[in-house]
Amino acid sequence: QVQLVESGGGLVQAGGSLRLSCAASGSIFSISAMGWYRQAPGKQRELVAQITRGGLTNYADSVKGRFTISRDNAKNTVYLQMNSLKPEDTAVYYCRALGVRSISGIDNYWGQGTQVTVSS
Repeated sequence: QVQLVESGGGLVQAGGSLRLSCAASGSIFSISAMGWYRQAPGKQRELVAQITRGGLTNYADSVKGRFTISRDNAKNTVYLQMNSLKPEDTAVYYCRALGVRSISGIDNYWGQGTQVTVSS
């Protein structure tokens, strides 16, 4: 069974930084893409950033220049460095793994979410 475990969320003042981590575990052969989504109260879940196995990235316009996504393929881990945080970045952040090849086949997975709160 594949699991995604996130860490690194918390409370930070506006202008501060946080680093999120997400580690995928299980009998994994490879992961096509990994990403971070977020969902604020009363809003739909939205893509924040995504990175392919080869390192290609894309970001939501609202976080470009402030957030950086990276991954360690050997560790099946993805990171999100968040700088210059704003109150509007407050949300539950979810890790997403796409095209996960494991002994169970190929599937997509979500993490359980980690709360990020930015105070003004």
